[in-house]
Amino acid sequence: MSDFRASSPSFPRTIAAIEQGIEKGDHLGAQVSIWRDGQPLADLAIGQVRPGEAMRPDHLHCWMSAGKPITAVAIAQLIERGKLQLDDRIASFIPEFAAGGKQDITLRHLLTHTGGFRPVSNNWTPGPWERIIERVCATPLEPGWIIGETAGYHVASSWFILAEIIQRLTDRPFDQYVRAELLEPLGMIDTWIGMPHEQFLAYGGFDGRIAPMFSTEVPPPAIKGMANTEAGCTVFRPGANTRGPIRDLARFYQMLLNGGQLNYHRMLSESMVRQMTSRQREKKLDLTFKRVIDWGFGFIVNSARYGDDGLPYGFGPHASDNTFGHGGNQSSCGLADPKHRIVAAWVCNGLPGELRHNFRVKAINAAIYEDFNCG
Repeated sequence: MSDFRASSPSFPRTIAAIEQGIEKGDHLGAQVSIWRDGQPLADLAIGQVRPGEAMRPDHLHCWMSAGKPITAVAIAQLIERGKLQLDDRIASFIPEFAAGGKQDITLRHLLTHTGGFRPVSNNWTPGPWERIIERVCATPLEPGWIIGETAGYHVASSWFILAEIIQRLTDRPFDQYVRAELLEPLGMIDTWIGMPHEQFLAYGGFDGRIAPMFSTEVPPPAIKGMANTEAGCTVFRPGANTRGPIRDLARFYQMLLNGGQLNYHRMLSESMVRQMTSRQREKKLDLTFKRVIDWGFGFIVNSARYGDDGLPYGFGPHASDNTFGHGGNQSSCGLADPKHRIVAAWVCNGLPGELRHNFRVKAINAAIYEDFNCG
């Protein structure tokens, strides 16, 4: 069933949690990458990437929203380079964004999901980037929303705006900027937020290294949706379609746990990493998730202190209070735990529905910690 590759120690509980999900029909397979004390300990490929074909560690999966923090870190780089400040109004960079009462929304509000312009269609579209930005800018402030006080996860809208700011300030396409300034220096050479058509072909498309995502809520598993098309791989959506082997996401989080540096490449200062990954939004009910969830700047901060029962996209029962990370829609998770010095990233290739996925998140993250006797 599994193609298991890891150095000592092994991770029997983690593997068992993944295989239990396969047996229940939640997914066909998964990748898991685990680091501790700055060392990569596991690069697991379990189950099947597609029926009849074993999962490999080098398959490229769509991370869904688990890739959002890459855009947040790209913004933080521009802050440190003096091109932005957290309390800059978005309209100072994108004047048309001020429409509909949004003139006072700042970068801080976007990164903490307190801006108030969620109701933009989240459907994947290969349409022109300029048209997407026009639609987001034309969206009015939500009725009754108090900017900076009301909280609600913005699935897509704010991430288009963050990427547009990067493009306007750097005069470079967002996908090219992120590749040059973040992904390549970190050794994330197979990670893309919108890959070129030629690269899609070089990977062999969905018959090669690019992994499909299955809908598993109702059997049998089905391949459907924009994520499973060439356009879903080549059009960049900064909040939704980062794609790569999950070991690359673990490298990203290890950089953050190291204080902004990996392999002699410094991405951020230690003080900026602390600011990004500590609580900047506390004790607020998230109107999207219907739970109290704390946020840094672009990162979820462990919110189990408010009760772990049913917490969506959490980090499991054993993560320390200052663990930070981000999940991806019904599929993936990346986290860094400063207290336990653990980095973990995983992706499953099945979308089983929110309830089943939340049970899966808790089971897999619990198993990772228990394999370190941190339970």
